[in-house]
Amino acid sequence: MESNKKYWKGLEELHKEPAFVENSKNEFAEPLPLEEVLNEAGLSTVAPRRDFLKALGFGLGAVTLAACQSSPVQTSIPYLVKPEEVVPGIPNYYTSTYNGHGVLVKTREGRPIKIEGNPNCIISQGRVDAQTQASVLDLYDVSRLHDPVLNGQKASWQAVDQFVKSALSNAQAGGKNIRIVAKTINSPSTKAVIADFTAKFPNTKLVQVDPVSYTGIIQANQNSFGKAALPHYRFDLADVIVSFGADFLGTWISPVEFTRQYVSNRSWDALKTKKMSRHIQFESGMTLTGTNADARIAIKPSEEGIALLNLYTALGGAVSGGKTLANNAKADKAIMLAARELAAAKGRALVVSGSNDVSVQILVNSINSLLGSYGTTIDLDNASYQYAGNDAEFVELINEMKRGMVDAVFFINSNPAYDFVNPKEFTDALAKVKLRVSFADRKNETAAHCNVIAPANHYLEAWGDSNPLEGYYTLVQPTINPVYNTRTIEEGFLIWSDNAVKDYYQYVRNNWEKTVLAQTGKDWKGLLQTGSVSTGAKSGGAYAFNRELGSVAQTIVNKSNALAKGGDNVVELSLYQSVALRDGHNANNPWLQELPDPVSKVTWDNFVAINPIHAEKLGIVEFDLVTLKKGNLSITLPVLYQPGQAMGTVSVALGYGRTAAGKAGNEVGQNAYPFIDFVNGTFQGVAAVTLEKAGGARELAQTQTHHSFEGRNVVRETTLKDYLKDHYAGSGKKADHKKYDLWYDHENPGHNWVMAIDLNACTGCGACVVACNAENNIPVVGRDEVRRRREMHWIRIDRYYTFNEDGKTVTEEREIDDLKNMENVSVVHQPMLCQHCEHAPCETVCPVLATVHSTEGLNHMAYNRCVGTRYCANNCPYKVRRFNWFNYWNDSRFDNYMNNEFTQLVLNPDVTTRFRGVMEKCSMCIQRIQSGKLQAKLERRPVRDGEIQTACQQTCPGNAIIFGDVNDPKSAVAKALLSERTYYVLEEIGTQPGIGYQVKVRNTEAATAEA
Repeated sequence: MESNKKYWKGLEELHKEPAFVENSKNEFAEPLPLEEVLNEAGLSTVAPRRDFLKALGFGLGAVTLAACQSSPVQTSIPYLVKPEEVVPGIPNYYTSTYNGHGVLVKTREGRPIKIEGNPNCIISQGRVDAQTQASVLDLYDVSRLHDPVLNGQKASWQAVDQFVKSALSNAQAGGKNIRIVAKTINSPSTKAVIADFTAKFPNTKLVQVDPVSYTGIIQANQNSFGKAALPHYRFDLADVIVSFGADFLGTWISPVEFTRQYVSNRSWDALKTKKMSRHIQFESGMTLTGTNADARIAIKPSEEGIALLNLYTALGGAVSGGKTLANNAKADKAIMLAARELAAAKGRALVVSGSNDVSVQILVNSINSLLGSYGTTIDLDNASYQYAGNDAEFVELINEMKRGMVDAVFFINSNPAYDFVNPKEFTDALAKVKLRVSFADRKNETAAHCNVIAPANHYLEAWGDSNPLEGYYTLVQPTINPVYNTRTIEEGFLIWSDNAVKDYYQYVRNNWEKTVLAQTGKDWKGLLQTGSVSTGAKSGGAYAFNRELGSVAQTIVNKSNALAKGGDNVVELSLYQSVALRDGHNANNPWLQELPDPVSKVTWDNFVAINPIHAEKLGIVEFDLVTLKKGNLSITLPVLYQPGQAMGTVSVALGYGRTAAGKAGNEVGQNAYPFIDFVNGTFQGVAAVTLEKAGGARELAQTQTHHSFEGRNVVRETTLKDYLKDHYAGSGKKADHKKYDLWYDHENPGHNWVMAIDLNACTGCGACVVACNAENNIPVVGRDEVRRRREMHWIRIDRYYTFNEDGKTVTEEREIDDLKNMENVSVVHQPMLCQHCEHAPCETVCPVLATVHSTEGLNHMAYNRCVGTRYCANNCPYKVRRFNWFNYWNDSRFDNYMNNEFTQLVLNPDVTTRFRGVMEKCSMCIQRIQSGKLQAKLERRPVRDGEIQTACQQTCPGNAIIFGDVNDPKSAVAKALLSERTYYVLEEIGTQPGIGYQVKVRNTEAATAEA
């Protein structure tokens, strides 16, 4: 099953640029910065021991009351009386909810330090994404407000309440409107509080608006079926998936859930049934979903609607407006092939689009109706409530404010002064409102224009609930008392409306006991333990589509013509969410800022992604600064050469350019939200813009090409057809060759810890990277250090490109030199971490035995022995060792990130923080291994398979990582490693890695079980 494809990490490696070749020659690309270290401000300002004592004193002093609770509490307990179940060194876990996904919160001595998925959650089923993993760090963000703010000054809650109640009374008496602006609210208790508030002030209206909108889908369902709802998509039930710009594995609607569903039809379990789903992706920019597709076709945004019309016609639909994509014959051909495959999979097919255009989504509905998808792969009866924004209502609110009709406005998790298409229009209108209340936890862009800031609790400090899907409810419960003088949003509304119940905990409990708990027969205590409850799914039914599509088709054609108007230096701009920052709400989280983008591998910035061939035609060099213009709007960003980008298009990520996020998030990148257009009642992230050189350049902080495997075979892939042929013909078996070793074999009589990674299940999302950061106290180093190749991540996701030309693989240098089409590339993602080799090259070169082999098959690091020669890193063929160039936790130059006595409270006390001059790398979460072994010993039993999970394994949405004891033949990892798809990276050099990878399989053609 080996492939002869040529893989390359980046264009530097593909073209063998001199700078890349020179840097690759020498592991130590930079000398030790001795003078810089000796003169660093960190040594003269904060001594490590003193800093540790300060952190310890802070933890036992100011945060003691917050951290001291026996369970989610309503009263504070002095730490002089230790809570009964708090045992030093033993973690406690609480169920809670983040963005509708059930989580387990790990606390140590009252401090939340780690987020895991709740296995009871029917959406994520125990898996979480990078945003959820990183959310615990936001609790300790020093940029949060410590007290309420009234007219720009610190105030008491009593003063704020008096001011707000007086202003509300005046608004009511004057007959003026009261508006609550919020991102989608799916909390039943919050909705009930707002309903009670509205009963007190009848002129109140809730306006929901999401920075990245799904109004197009919701309104299309209203127009098509009379039901304004976001469907619950079932990728696990689809044999053929065709996506038009929907990044459903990265950012679209519910990526953790969709990843789990998608992988279930493509991983080892699916392949055992001799089949896997078929995925075709049409898109302009290279998305995470596009990198995982079996077939990816680059199209312009102006071509998407036309392609959908052609697909509808090819499936037998009758509509005028379809036309040939004259400049994209490959896309035309692909549409016909996709139509054939979709028709053959009728009832188990799914077509989705990432467009927010109502007309486009109506057309998608008609296609899915032809395919019989409703009631199977699309469930409208059990709708998703994760997004419910209405773009037109928010635009109307701005008009109301302009006319002076609104006297009070409240902002819940909403920041329009940053993410609205016209921030100045919004702030000018807002200035006419007398009472402006923000519940932001910091003085963000919108809060700065409010006369009241009532800072809300972090979700780990608050009670609440969520109803993300029809019939499914989750609970939010606090794991620590409020650290600052903050309170829940709902408590404010209860007080201002003179509600009889002002304690929000009691309000939530009352609401559950009279609704969900009464319906299901569950009790409150049991709910606190499970974290969620389901009232049962409705049986999904088919929906008939009977609408005429003439006007829809004409709208799509008109939009296509407007986008494709052409002109000098005019390109089509596609705006997207980055997998790390999403809409930018969490821009001040350094874990997310330093998480490499899954495709570009850029950190700490957004950029203009452009096809390299297109850039060369325009005379633009990578990292050149360019300006995008649309009317009076303009932003200047560096250029990134992006293989796979459609010719004539550029892509820019949203979520950057914050000005009031905090130290880590301010002035990172540029704000692209103003380039969104409000068209036909929805916000749409595509536009025709002018691209001009701005002069100068700025190097982006990328991680991908910091190391090279020198062309050696590290990733392997095959087609489903070839896999079935090789496997069932018996040719998939590995040949045995005589091996010669310079090392003696290690004896592992007890446990032998190993890992298996399925490349078919790994989508490259990066959740494992953030989980590892949180678990193992890995420092954030910042943009400049990443540029210097000094990122500290223990696990990285390598991204490899390879060419595909009309189904043929390009393998020779001369073919690549002649190839002019950079649209047609495919991608393989590969997690890379310490391989814990049986014959580890690092161990033989360490002069002080700082890295040694254990009797359980692990490669250990003794930090106190390490003297920083870096010989081990030089001798490691996998380049997975990280060197501490500075004391990142104690150097004042890194103060923006993790060098703070408060943020240090997130540290895992089971893992030593490393110091300057020490090498570090993946330990296979040795602290978890020891804890699991100890628990088994206390219970006088063997360690159970699956009982010990590494942090990366536990969070992976695709369940791509399996860890365990290979000495147990019944263990999941032992069975996985017996797969004929298993191979070991660089096994030919005799390192005997402890991590086996399973070959990537793509369903590149309609393979059958008989193939």
